[in-house]
Amino acid sequence: MAAIAITGATGFLGGALCRRLLAAGQPVIALGRDAAKLDALAARGAATVRNDLAQSAPPLPEQPVSAVVHCAALSSAWGPKAAFRAANVDGTARALAFARDTGARRFVHISTPSLYFCFRDQPMVREDAVLPPSVNAYAATKGEAERLALSAEDLDVIVLRPRGLYGAGDTALLPRLLRAASAGPLPLVRDGRAETDLTYIDDAVEAVCAALAAPEGLAQRVFNISGGEPLPVRRIAEAAGARAGLTVRWRTMPSGLVLGAARALELAARLHPRQPEPRVTAYGAGLFTFTQTLDLTAARTHLGWTPRIAFEDGLARTFGATA
Repeated sequence: MAAIAITGATGFLGGALCRRLLAAGQPVIALGRDAAKLDALAARGAATVRNDLAQSAPPLPEQPVSAVVHCAALSSAWGPKAAFRAANVDGTARALAFARDTGARRFVHISTPSLYFCFRDQPMVREDAVLPPSVNAYAATKGEAERLALSAEDLDVIVLRPRGLYGAGDTALLPRLLRAASAGPLPLVRDGRAETDLTYIDDAVEAVCAALAAPEGLAQRVFNISGGEPLPVRRIAEAAGARAGLTVRWRTMPSGLVLGAARALELAARLHPRQPEPRVTAYGAGLFTFTQTLDLTAARTHLGWTPRIAFEDGLARTFGATA
């Protein structure tokens, strides 16, 4: 059986996908930067390659490869543009070359709904929405990477845009939110009307599996992925806080003040590059201010995929697994 190669295999989604495929008896080639996590995947039966796609192309494996899942990326609301370009654009170019050189046909590219973000409410966004100017370097380079993948007409490319991954092993979304909540009151903007949707990690993994199994006629298509459950940002913070034993506090603030202060902090950080990341970015402030949820009709219709883990169940699994 030909292997499935997974870039970013030592990251949150890539690692979970590796474990899911290995448990099903699927040969896996795991590419990533973290030696200890690669060793753990090797112990489960994966062939492993330590490699940073932002810096160099990986060596070609000896076994045949049927598909490449490109999870590797630099995901952050702040950082040097050169680092985002190296990881997200150059890294995608190398992943595409790797797929071609190994003879893989299917290429599943993990993108982001951050491409849709703008400073207004966006309920039930569809994949064919006109994309606004990029809100930050992450969105800009992920957009460029997505266009690069979709232009690879010699490969069978499916792009997934998963929203807000969380679950056991998450080191970004909920941990970052809880750190902010423990540092002081969170901004309550527009009476807490902002909504978003998150994706439990197992649902995201199953979406990738559906993309791997999809017929060739879906090549060069983009699909939204989420939990399909619009959630007030206030509810997300308070429910996660309750699970973590933290009482989340709020401070009512006008949206103009919150967004203006975030932009001022960003400007100061750009003028003084040695300063750490601003405590609040404009993108982060926007998430507390505006609604953005995703329409999942295309994934349900064409991939035969639907989310199965409700938010409260996902939280129970997340904190139960880490308790």
